[in-house]
Amino acid sequence: MKRHSLESQNWRGVVRQLRPSDLPRFCEHLLRLDAESRRDRFNGVTNDAYLAAYAERCFHDGTTVIGYVESDKVLGAAELHERADLPDPTGEIAFSVEHELQHRGIGSALFQRLIQNAYGLGYEKLRVTTHSGNLAMRALARKFDAHLSFENLETVGIIDLGRRPATGFAAEQRPAAHAQSALERGRGM
Repeated sequence: MKRHSLESQNWRGVVRQLRPSDLPRFCEHLLRLDAESRRDRFNGVTNDAYLAAYAERCFHDGTTVIGYVESDKVLGAAELHERADLPDPTGEIAFSVEHELQHRGIGSALFQRLIQNAYGLGYEKLRVTTHSGNLAMRALARKFDAHLSFENLETVGIIDLGRRPATGFAAEQRPAAHAQSALERGRGM
């Protein structure tokens, strides 16, 4: 599996899929999130015991976890959870980046890699849910062509991975090419 060097963005880490042996590092990342970042990631207040159990569950239920790893620490993560309860092959996605590294493009890099994985797994749609005050997540979802709506006091974004080229995603496009163009759109290139 190709590791993405982020040195061109003045980052010292890499974005890569986390292995089962990365579970402790993923858990430590979640535990280091400040109160606001926890609220943004989990749409509410969480305690340490919940986060530890959540990390464990992710690695045992088939969740794809992509991490931004620097100096052997996970400092950002993107998760792809299957939503078998929805009619189309759909993945629920979630992101967390530690406070001091937010607004540096790491979320976009994680999003790009997650889209590549979603294509590889055959998902047709991606769904992201956040509270209405999480402006950073809403902006990130828009960068990657999410259609946003409001349901039950939450913002719900749907990314259609099978759209025609004129509207964004093309099923026949190579995932890396699409993800790169989506990342470039997100950075205003």
